[in-house]
Amino acid sequence: MADQVAAMCEQLIKAVNVMMDAETNQIYRLEALKFCEEFKETSSFCVPCGLQLADKAQPAVVRHFGLQILEQVVKFRWNNMQQQEKVQLKECAMQLLSNGTHSILEEESHIKDVLSRIIVEMIKREWPQHWPDMLKEMEALTSQGEAQTELVMLILLRLAEDVITFQTLPTQRRRDIQQTLTQNMESIFSFMMAILHVNVEDYRKVAKAHCRVAVATLNTLAGYIDWVSLVHITSGNCHLLEMLCLLLSEPELQLEAAECLLIAISRKGKLEDRKPFMLLFDDVAIHYILSAAQSADGLVVERRYIFLKRLCQVLCALGSQLFFCLGPHTHVEVPANLSKYMEAFLAFTTHSSQFLKSSTLATWGSLFRHETLSKDPVVVEMTIKYLRASMINLVKTGFPSRDDNPSCEYSRVDFDSDEDFNSFFNSFRAQQGEVVRSACRIVPLEAFQIAAEWLQYQIASPIDTGDTTCKSKTAEGLCSLLSPSVVQWDAMTVFMECMVAQIFKNLDEEVTGSMELLQAVLNYDTKDPLILSCVLTNVSALFPFATRRPHFLFLKCVSGPRTRAVKNVRRHACSSIIKICRDYPQFILPCFDMFYNHVKKLFSSDATLTHMEKCSLMESLVLISNQFKDFTKQKAFLDELMASVVAEWTSDEMRHALGDPAVFLSFVGADQVVTEQSKDTDTAGLNRGRLSFCLYAMLGVVKRSRWPSDLAEAKSGGFVVGYTPAGAPIYRNPFTTQFQVLLPNLLALIRTHNSLFMPENMARLSETFSRAHEVMDAEKNVVLGLSQHLLDIYDAPVYRSSLERMQGFFTMLYDNCFHVLGNAGLSLQQEFYTIEKLAEEIAGSAFVSLDHVPDHSYKLDMWTYWLPVGAFSGEEEEVVCQESQVTQEMLEEQLVRLLTREVFCLFFILTVSSFCLKCALLEEDMMMESVQTTSPGQPTEELTELGKCLMKHENIYMTLLTLSFTSLSWKDTTNCHRTASMVCWTLLRQVIGGNLLPEAVTWLYTSVLRGLQVHGQHEVCNSTLSQLAMLIYENLLPRYMELSAVMTQIPNISVDALDQYNHRLLDPNAQKVGDKKRKDQFKKLIAGTVGKALCQQFRKEVHIRNLPSLFKKPKPDKDVQNSEALGLAALFSPENNTL
Repeated sequence: MADQVAAMCEQLIKAVNVMMDAETNQIYRLEALKFCEEFKETSSFCVPCGLQLADKAQPAVVRHFGLQILEQVVKFRWNNMQQQEKVQLKECAMQLLSNGTHSILEEESHIKDVLSRIIVEMIKREWPQHWPDMLKEMEALTSQGEAQTELVMLILLRLAEDVITFQTLPTQRRRDIQQTLTQNMESIFSFMMAILHVNVEDYRKVAKAHCRVAVATLNTLAGYIDWVSLVHITSGNCHLLEMLCLLLSEPELQLEAAECLLIAISRKGKLEDRKPFMLLFDDVAIHYILSAAQSADGLVVERRYIFLKRLCQVLCALGSQLFFCLGPHTHVEVPANLSKYMEAFLAFTTHSSQFLKSSTLATWGSLFRHETLSKDPVVVEMTIKYLRASMINLVKTGFPSRDDNPSCEYSRVDFDSDEDFNSFFNSFRAQQGEVVRSACRIVPLEAFQIAAEWLQYQIASPIDTGDTTCKSKTAEGLCSLLSPSVVQWDAMTVFMECMVAQIFKNLDEEVTGSMELLQAVLNYDTKDPLILSCVLTNVSALFPFATRRPHFLFLKCVSGPRTRAVKNVRRHACSSIIKICRDYPQFILPCFDMFYNHVKKLFSSDATLTHMEKCSLMESLVLISNQFKDFTKQKAFLDELMASVVAEWTSDEMRHALGDPAVFLSFVGADQVVTEQSKDTDTAGLNRGRLSFCLYAMLGVVKRSRWPSDLAEAKSGGFVVGYTPAGAPIYRNPFTTQFQVLLPNLLALIRTHNSLFMPENMARLSETFSRAHEVMDAEKNVVLGLSQHLLDIYDAPVYRSSLERMQGFFTMLYDNCFHVLGNAGLSLQQEFYTIEKLAEEIAGSAFVSLDHVPDHSYKLDMWTYWLPVGAFSGEEEEVVCQESQVTQEMLEEQLVRLLTREVFCLFFILTVSSFCLKCALLEEDMMMESVQTTSPGQPTEELTELGKCLMKHENIYMTLLTLSFTSLSWKDTTNCHRTASMVCWTLLRQVIGGNLLPEAVTWLYTSVLRGLQVHGQHEVCNSTLSQLAMLIYENLLPRYMELSAVMTQIPNISVDALDQYNHRLLDPNAQKVGDKKRKDQFKKLIAGTVGKALCQQFRKEVHIRNLPSLFKKPKPDKDVQNSEALGLAALFSPENNTL
């Protein structure tokens, strides 16, 4: 046998070397791998060969393979081994621990890891019942040297991870091991603390080996601190925590110490258990924490930087404990060293790393909102320091590709690209805004002073465009988004917006210097569009101060090369005017005539005004006119304002162009060949402009024209024309008459636009515009989640080619058509829905040629029309895309996913009363980030009034049910969870009292089980689908016994368990069980339908047998007198085995 083992070992060594040799041919490598795997699966020489290969005289790669063989034996053959073989293998493994490794500094880490795994696999199968002295044996091993001590620590850590963290054992074995660990925890902790203490002392005497042991011990402690009783962590006056704080000053141990400290301080519990954590605010502990924090900045060394991240988390966790202990009615005093803690925390807030700064925000926010601490003088003083620090933190610096700031070096560690950093910083700044607002509530006047000083400084500073990498590429002498002046103005603007909002909420009196500040901004003169955009935001932010001293102010138009920056600032100016007119219409109403005359003058004299800008000014006028509160006066104004638009839109030329696809294409120039020399023909360009202006004007007016919100004012102004049977007022809109005149051509345009996608009309497009209906590149990037470089977005012409201009026009046209219809439903309400033959007209336009309309156009249709209509009646998802070439196939697949998701958003809004679009988008984020393990309760959603109406028609409700239940097995977990939890049962519940066919019920139930097969491996979907399946089964089984037949087809179902479950459901006299037990029983019945994740499908199962339980629950004594099963004679019968 020895010769056979030696020969086999020789073959195995050759095979391992072939596999691991980089020069080996792939075919030979696969053959060698197959040989090794077959040996592990089938050979009877596994144990002797494994032990021989694991000898420390062998190369590390061979030893590792030998140890892997032994691990495989324990994992997959242990149950079939004889007791003597098990004992022999265990003794050999312990021998390997004792003298089978090199010294601690020489031995490879992967050898230590696999050796510890072998022992842990044995422990999981035999301890404590068959190996009661395991802990004593491990303790004895530590006396043999540092290498053995480190291995023992690895074993204890791996055991805690498998049993507690990953729970890779059957329930009974896990419970036995966990309870035994818990019983021995005091001695285990004392043992680990003693080893840590000894090895730290020896390490300080410059012994590298002891450092390695100390690191292993700290890592093992981290595996236990997370779940052991808090008593063990805080015993001895928090000796463990104090020791960990001391180790923060040891460069070789500080990272592991910080991780232990973080896990400990993050523990939850009762107030009495958490009070000892306040000892960390004592002089010694806080001194070491403060010292480590204040030495934070310096060279970027990876291990050191990771330590700083952990230390920052420690301070955040310590803050959470402080906030909890200082809650209402806790009678805990504010720590005397609070100022030192705050200084340590501020050190991270002012660190060069943007990531570290962002890590502190949640704690600052909690501090500023804390009922007790926010009033403490130390915190008030620190709030001012924080606001000054935020002046630096709000500045967007630290791009990984640049070297203009110390944070750039840290960003290169944290972010893969400038786009990645930009995405992070946008989120970071939004969080900062929330915290700054909270801080401003505490010190509003000081915050105003800081903002005012900063703004005055920016106004006084000359514009710095930066070096050549920062300057605008398209306009000489102007800034780009990376220019020093722009980033400073941008940061200051964010601060100003946050501050002003809180000033008005928290101070009633006028703030000294506020009007002077507003005047200074208005007097500031610059031609730079990016800085002017910031100036506009500051004017909008400070405008509320002007309401106390009435002056009306106009903003200049900005001209220059039509870069995106210029376009954006002009749009910004329009938005600012609209915002002021929306928020302060009463204040501006006295100046209405002056404003109206000024707008007329601009329309006639300023050729640079775009159609959209003109319509924004019209929108502003409509917002102010709503304050007339007089129907006749408002209607007369709107008639005058829209006269030219109505005339243009209803002209014979326009009617002819909008009604025929071929004429329309010629009208907008899409059938003409355009070269770079000839550019676009003037006539076609003007025609597109006329169409754009009419649609923008219609949209602006229909969106803003309103009746007074106060019923009494509406009645006196002539807006109320009647009441509904329920007593709700019916209003009339001053724009209705004009809208009814404009509507026919609007519907004609929609019909014509849908027809453009038919083959004969696609053929009419010229060579220049053959791709005019394709998705624009910017839209593709949004759908696929691809980011674009900052400068490409803002520092480029609006359109680069005639094709892009035409694509933009068609997109705008289709988008605005549905925006107008959607807003008409919201604004005109009954007047819109009572238009004669409206349904037929919309069906004959919006639903024409749908087979030819591409998916991206459906998306516009969905969001812009149907969602607003659904709202009255009752951010794109980011996709991680490989950096490979973007293919049309990927784009189409993603568009289908987004489109179907939006169809269901519409569906939910129409039918489910509690559905909230904003909540749905938040839910998508949560689905991405976390797993919800709790089982949902019975759905309680109610139908909307429209939903109830739809469910009265059989063909409609069957379509809705079919769509809902079919979607459960689509490859979209978000949609599956949402539909199963909110819609399916809500709809089905309405019709179960009717005459559903058995085939329909069977199909609906099978659809849920099919959903479980596709999505069951996701805990969130599993929970909601199981709940839905149970609701259907329990409510419909009494009428449809066919459901039981469906259940019998589930793989591996227990027919007896199913019969018992059915009996309890159908027999009113059967013993009932609790909800939780019933749910668990049902989940076991349908467990065979749950699909496995791909990574689990081909995994070899590990079977660990249960041992006799050590911790059986004592059974309650039976009351003999009330026992029904036994009589008195039976109690004394020697044959009665039940006793």
